[in-house]
Amino acid sequence: MFSFRIEVDIALKALSPAINDPTTAVLAIDQLHRLLRMVGERSLYGHEITDSAGKPRVVFRTPNWEDFVHITFTEIRLCGAGSIQIARRLRAMVINLTQTLPEHRHPALREQLDLLDRSIAQHLMFPEDLAMAHIADSQGLGGGVAHVGTGLGPLEAHHVQTHHESR
Repeated sequence: MFSFRIEVDIALKALSPAINDPTTAVLAIDQLHRLLRMVGERSLYGHEITDSAGKPRVVFRTPNWEDFVHITFTEIRLCGAGSIQIARRLRAMVINLTQTLPEHRHPALREQLDLLDRSIAQHLMFPEDLAMAHIADSQGLGGGVAHVGTGLGPLEAHHVQTHHESR
């Protein structure tokens, strides 16, 4: 859990108004994505030491899946919801994890996607920005930007733009 906290803190510092470096936050999210995938592939449960009669005497409480998901997303979402780059990277993480982790891990991830959608709807006023923020992108703003709002795919948008510029 400590490694999650450190990466979240790096992202939060990068998103602070004094620093305003969403690319560094995306790099921290990359590491959180990797960590969350590793945790999601493991069996998470508390451990008990019992006496000779089988009665629990010591209980080791460990974080559950929801705890890891919560620490990964909540503060970054709250601080970064106004950043299209952060919204796209968080969305890409949720989509990738729901595609690669077991089904029983999905509800907490779907909840985070719903919270992300509601957060960006409150922070972004223009439909074009909302549309861009709803594109999953593992690089934040690594692609798919030129064709947002045009109804065209990236190749068609490039062709139209190139053709228009050559006139």
